[in-house]
Amino acid sequence: MKQVMRVAGRLAVLAACLVVATVVVIQYGRIVARNVALSHALASTRAEVSTLRAKELKQERVIERLSDPHGAIPEIHDRLHVVAPHEELIYLRPAASPAPEARSER
Repeated sequence: MKQVMRVAGRLAVLAACLVVATVVVIQYGRIVARNVALSHALASTRAEVSTLRAKELKQERVIERLSDPHGAIPEIHDRLHVVAPHEELIYLRPAASPAPEARSER
């Protein structure tokens, strides 16, 4: 009887340890999954910030160029299709693709 109680006690302690270990593993898995998701979100946010900074720099260069009369005048001429004296506008169109030749089947 004493041996049965000792084995039952050891099995109860083992079962309690397994339950605690299982709960810890489940919680650790959730934490790891959350950290991975947050890491992906952080990476995409950093990429978006980088893209927005590049766009901002480009817009600042355009503003700087258009603030200077020597930069704004060509832009105005391009948009309004206006030319200065002794200038000409040349419009380029893409080359038309040749029509497919009719094949004669015999």
